[in-house]
Amino acid sequence: MPMFQRLTPRATTPETERPAPEKVISGDPVHTTWNLEDRGGLFCGIWESTPGKWRISYDEWEYCRILQGRSVITADDGTEYPLQAGDSFILRPGFRGTWEVLETTRKDYVIRL
Repeated sequence: MPMFQRLTPRATTPETERPAPEKVISGDPVHTTWNLEDRGGLFCGIWESTPGKWRISYDEWEYCRILQGRSVITADDGTEYPLQAGDSFILRPGFRGTWEVLETTRKDYVIRL
């Protein structure tokens, strides 16, 4: 594994998936992920989703920075967090709610289990 790795989608082969059907609330979101690191409970890369809305539930820590697009994360208590390019945030273990992609959204992320 190199000591330095540029974080670009060109660095690795993307994986494409959809949220589990029972989690989808609206639309047909397609997720593309470029995993750049997967080692010892640490994951990082770039993730992109097309529009749609689905339930989310976090058991891990995730730091994200929105690179492009617009989304809204809504906590189960109804608090809305609008997101756009340039926004950074942390989702902590135990967070429950929804993620709605309004415009195709790309983020970079770091996950720690």
